[in-house]
Amino acid sequence: MTGSRLLGSGSALPAKCVSNADLAERIDTSDDWIVERTGIRQRYIADDTETTASLAIDAARAALSDAGVEPHEIDLIVLATATPDNTFPATATKVQQALGCNGCAAFDVAAVCSGFLYALTTADSLLTTGMGRKALVIGSETFSRILDWDDRTTCVLFGDGAGAVVLGAPDASQPASDGGPGVLASALHADGAHHDLLYVDGGPSTTKSVGHLRMKGREVFRHAVANLSSVLGEVLDATGIEAEAIDWVVPHQANRRILDATARKLGIAPEKMIVTVDRHANTSAASVPLALDVARKDGRIVPGDLVMFEAMGGGFTWGATLMRM
Repeated sequence: MTGSRLLGSGSALPAKCVSNADLAERIDTSDDWIVERTGIRQRYIADDTETTASLAIDAARAALSDAGVEPHEIDLIVLATATPDNTFPATATKVQQALGCNGCAAFDVAAVCSGFLYALTTADSLLTTGMGRKALVIGSETFSRILDWDDRTTCVLFGDGAGAVVLGAPDASQPASDGGPGVLASALHADGAHHDLLYVDGGPSTTKSVGHLRMKGREVFRHAVANLSSVLGEVLDATGIEAEAIDWVVPHQANRRILDATARKLGIAPEKMIVTVDRHANTSAASVPLALDVARKDGRIVPGDLVMFEAMGGGFTWGATLMRM
């Protein structure tokens, strides 16, 4: 069994950091209220000059530099976002143009908070079938554009940012199943029956407007813990690897309570969870690659580590990927 290899990672955040105290000056909330319920202490909010594309471009450049890969070597760009710069063309094409790798395949994936895992699995599948040698996989969001800033139950949860990775085609001489680096297994799911629990109440085909995010938090929490525990178990079963063997879990950074509950249900030690929700809040499709880049740059995640990625988002969509670094 061979899978695409991680060659490098990068991330980007808006210049403006907004603390819980800053939010308390404009809405009826407090630092204690937010921290107790979510674990979030701050988030980054894009200004008018910063967009999903500009953040993605910065993250992609950082990932290419980390990987030692030139833009012309990229054969594929897959960008996960729920907040594209335009209805069309794909924001990935803006990234392509800015990097100077015109001509390669470039497209967006819309699976909200699970978007990066959908994009990662898509890119891995295409590289594994020989459609390219190197791919850029990006999660980038400006969720602040779709928040209702009068709804304190949702606007305190989200932030803006981008994360990116460079993937290399599988190395048949050193397959992941024999201890080499690469993707070991992935699983993706969706269930549209839960649309009304987490959605945006607008769109070009319905309201002709962008709309605002709407969420029923308690119901989302319940489904998140159950779905994430199930899909993590599914990936472990597919590889025959025990939960105790996992070195790190890089989860979607939605809520500290969800992270803790999922770890308990699977018997994963809390100290193995990479947590950045306190500093980034929920950045949707950007949260997994952002957290990965933080943990690689601070030296926690190193070559040879077994790392599990997991996420759940509106749709509902959810998934997990196990990779050896």
